[in-house]
Amino acid sequence: MSVSVLAPLPGRVLALADVPDPVFAQQMVGAGVAIEPARDQGPLTVVAPIAGKILKLHPHAFVILGAQGTGVLVHIGIDTVKLDGEGFTLIAAEGDQVAAGDAVVSFDPAFIDSTGYSAVCPVVVMDSKPDTVTSEALGSDITVGATLFDWSK
Repeated sequence: MSVSVLAPLPGRVLALADVPDPVFAQQMVGAGVAIEPARDQGPLTVVAPIAGKILKLHPHAFVILGAQGTGVLVHIGIDTVKLDGEGFTLIAAEGDQVAAGDAVVSFDPAFIDSTGYSAVCPVVVMDSKPDTVTSEALGSDITVGATLFDWSK
């Protein structure tokens, strides 16, 4: 069973190893990739990378549980939990059913930059084994809704 995970925001696709946080870089949460957000578009709307139920929703991160039981985490920035929601606007609510591409949260990468935190956004398949995600988009720019990676259980 394969799940297509779509890009939840525009930017440059990075390997998790390049994320400035050891928990993500060492794939402790799961395998995936990260997106360095585009800076030329002002505030960005982050969308659901898969269809499913919003299991957890915080201003800086959310998890969507897909119909196949696959959970995908989108983490907006590194250590941005310390901002206590400042700079983020929730659009969806915990428990909502969403289609891939539905708006979940908005934020301004330039604001994150101004705080000294990294705005890089890991997109991870929860509890997946390390190195089980490969992305054709690695090292290139991606648009919202384009296929970020396909993941198979």
